[in-house]
Order: sequence, then structure tokens, then C-alpha cells
Amino acid sequence: MICSENGNILVDTGRESAAYIQLQKSILALKLKPENIDLLILTHTHYDHCQNAFSIKEQSNCKILMSEYEAKYSKSGFTPLPKGTFAIARLIVNLGKRLGQSRFGYKSFIPDILVTDELDLTTFNVSIISTGGHSAGSISVIVDNEIAIVGDAMLGVLKESVFPPFADNTKEMVKSWGRLLETKCHTFLPGHGKAIKRELLQREFDKYAQKYNQ
Repeated sequence: MICSENGNILVDTGRESAAYIQLQKSILALKLKPENIDLLILTHTHYDHCQNAFSIKEQSNCKILMSEYEAKYSKSGFTPLPKGTFAIARLIVNLGKRLGQSRFGYKSFIPDILVTDELDLTTFNVSIISTGGHSAGSISVIVDNEIAIVGDAMLGVLKESVFPPFADNTKEMVKSWGRLLETKCHTFLPGHGKAIKRELLQREFDKYAQKYNQ
């Protein structure tokens, strides 16, 4: 949650059920209520990041901001699973495709604000930049030009790697790392795992940029 005197922003919603209960507890811990959410930003529309978007909008009447490139999915209630970046991940994706929307879908919703490349939300001292790769419409939220909330553009589980197991376009993903490094952010908050420091992201970018000739 990004809180300021001008309003409150929630970034991503997690999955239904237990994750939604935990989300509500976290909001209450900030001495807020779901009704106090003014803006919901979705880093992308895979089910584990947006499955509660409809419910939150219904509760708070907040605006929903996301990438224009995934708006068609939000209206249908299903975003295709990303590709696996290594053998086991590809196997998981193939198994997941058999379950399809019944397992990985969400209640459809209509976004209010669509981003194509970047957008400044000066009222909240926040900016949005496109960081495609994990999915076509992945975006990151830059807060005070110090912290970036990056969704699944990178992974914070392994100590010396940020390379995620799933991405539709790995070359574009690495390019997005470079775009994030062009900001002054020193900390990057992924959707899964721990915070990533700038030094690690720089090392990973240098490594993979050479591989993909960037």
C-alpha cells in the first residue's frame, strides 16, 4: 500500500480466499479500511496478482490502473499463463494450460486508466513505467524515485539471481531491467520473494544483456 495525504494506492491484489483475507488484515493494520483505497494499480493481470480486483473495486469504488496491452484480458476474466524460462517451468505451464480459466481465471473487471508506456501520478509522487517481458503489459510503480514495485519483472527468491521462472519474452524482460536501472531507485520490490537491491539487479542486467546483445 502506498499512502499519502492525497490518497491511498494499492498495488496488486493477490489471489482469492486466504490471500484476500490477509490483504484485508494488512489494510486494517495500517488503520485503514478497504473503502479508503483510492486507486488500485495492477502490475499485470495474471490471476495471482488481480484475482480480487473486482471485489476491491466493488468495496471501495476505487479506480483501476493497468496496461492497455492487457485490458482485453481483464474484460474476459482470463490472462494466458506466461511461458516457462527453463524445462521444469515449461512443464508446469503445460500442465497449467490444461486447467485453463477454471483454475487461473478471475472475475472480469473494467479498468479505468490505461497506460501504454509511462504515466506520472504527481498527486501521489508516483510514476508508472512499462516493464514488459514477463507479460506484454507488465508495468512497474516508481515511488519517490527511490523504490520500484515491479510485479513479476524479476524474482526475489534466490540470493544471487533475479531471473524468474516464467516470462513471455525474456529479451524484453532484460531490457525492462535496464529501464528500471535508469531510474534512481535503490530497492526493487517483486511480487514474489524479498526486496532486491540495485547492485544485484545491475549484476544480473550486465550478465543477461550480454547474452541478449543489448
